[in-house]
Amino acid sequence: MQIQGPSHLHGAQPVNTPHRTSQAEATTGASSLTEVDQLDISPEADMVSRSSGLPEMRTDRIADIRAQIASGTYETDAMLDVALDRLLDEIG
Repeated sequence: MQIQGPSHLHGAQPVNTPHRTSQAEATTGASSLTEVDQLDISPEADMVSRSSGLPEMRTDRIADIRAQIASGTYETDAMLDVALDRLLDEIG
């Protein structure tokens, strides 16, 4: 509808479909078959995804170790040797 002042009112205008050529239709059909979707996962989402596969935390074991640390009985020479060996294995 076109309004050109109070005395010039035109009726409804026809709606035309977009003009297409057969070449454009052939091109869009071929390109849709060759396009590939891509998914990018953020490092944070990857970490969350990998953490879901970890075993459940053993809260009873954690509480026991915390109590041993608090009392001073957890850090023995044998435990420190094992921790040092593991650290050296990981570094080397």
